[in-house]
Amino acid sequence: MADVTVISSSIVRPQNINQCSRTKIHLTPFDLNLLYVDYPQRGLLFHKPDPETHFISRLKTSLSTALEIYFPFSGRLVKVENLDDNTVSFYIDCDEHGSSGAKFVHAESKSLSGSDILQPHGSVPHFMSHFFPSVGVKSINGLTEPLLALQVTEMKDGVFISFGYNHMVADGASIWSFFNTWSKICSAGYDNDHYSPLKLRGWFLDGVSFPIRIPASETVVASFPSQETYFPAAMNQRVFHFTKRNLSYLKTKANNEGGSSDLVISSLQALSAHLWRSIVRHCGMSREEETHCKLAVDFRQRLNPPLEKECFGNAILLGVATVTVGELLDHQMGWAALQLNKMVRSQTDEKFKSFAKNWVRNVKIPKKGGGSPMEFDSVVMSSSPWFDVYGNDFGWGKPIAARAGPGNSTRGKLVLFQGIEQGSIDVHATLWSHVLVKLLADLEFLENVTITCL
Repeated sequence: MADVTVISSSIVRPQNINQCSRTKIHLTPFDLNLLYVDYPQRGLLFHKPDPETHFISRLKTSLSTALEIYFPFSGRLVKVENLDDNTVSFYIDCDEHGSSGAKFVHAESKSLSGSDILQPHGSVPHFMSHFFPSVGVKSINGLTEPLLALQVTEMKDGVFISFGYNHMVADGASIWSFFNTWSKICSAGYDNDHYSPLKLRGWFLDGVSFPIRIPASETVVASFPSQETYFPAAMNQRVFHFTKRNLSYLKTKANNEGGSSDLVISSLQALSAHLWRSIVRHCGMSREEETHCKLAVDFRQRLNPPLEKECFGNAILLGVATVTVGELLDHQMGWAALQLNKMVRSQTDEKFKSFAKNWVRNVKIPKKGGGSPMEFDSVVMSSSPWFDVYGNDFGWGKPIAARAGPGNSTRGKLVLFQGIEQGSIDVHATLWSHVLVKLLADLEFLENVTITCL
């Protein structure tokens, strides 16, 4: 076990509680469908700052200011039992209750250094789970747990700053917007004229009454498996680095093979198709079985009328491309990329609203959440390489690496980060060991990826 010791754990509240208090935030079907999903976790490795800067107190003070802007992270999930029809409702309470605020954990590891994290060939050591907060916490636990938790772990020569957050409150775009703002405030101070009030998600669901009532039976589940069950010894994690040149080659290859002149396959779609085919090729599935590639689609600008691009909240839906294993492997990578392109283009205003209305009529909340490794047929592309990861500077330099935590991970989960070099992408993959061994011996896969310690 890693030598990680918690020095302190505290609740950080918004700097000005009276000004940040807001009314309740109702939850949409897209939010409520994530009721049993683990808190997503991300973290950044930095060089260690000079202790004379008192960086822990600076981080906490600037966090308090950032929470004044991003006040939903200071709230709590509230459950209302509707006895008249045996249903329950949920909302986010952002008022100034004594329990509100974000969790801030200060930890240290005197035996570990940055090189222990940046292992050769992109291996991710098992001790990394101790560098993240909210391990094993699910969205529904927001009834008693903070909606946002942060952990700062000091090492011999570095510091790792990580977070875990309730996915019903925010998506990747919103949490990284918060993180970017926090780092800027910590580094340069707070200028009230520089930051606009938070743009909350607008309501677009005509005909859907809020709060949404959920059958009480949908909120009764068996106990969840332990974190050890989530990550058995047969499951490993690895970071793959795709350079700008790698991505350009894959995009060109996909468009040449896609066989369609009226559309352009993006570099991200080409990369996703390349990973999908490469992983499925070694999974041992039969040709007749169906395989899925799942991509998170941001619907802010896809609605009619569109939401503001910067609006805060959870505004994503998982798009799914489905083919048989035989179809995927018999066709070239460009064909697979074309299936993803068609799926993304099909994510329309009508489709989003239809999903929401159908969900309310027949509520079925996935009970496995994001932590079960029992899905064998899917590759899930999570997060986005467009999120600003390496621009975060708290006052002592930019990050040198990014990692994903154990929360909300499954076999076949691929977390995308922007790479440290402009135009590159890092993929933090969670795979069964036998699949990873075959993947690392696959020349077709290796010719388009850099195995790196970053």
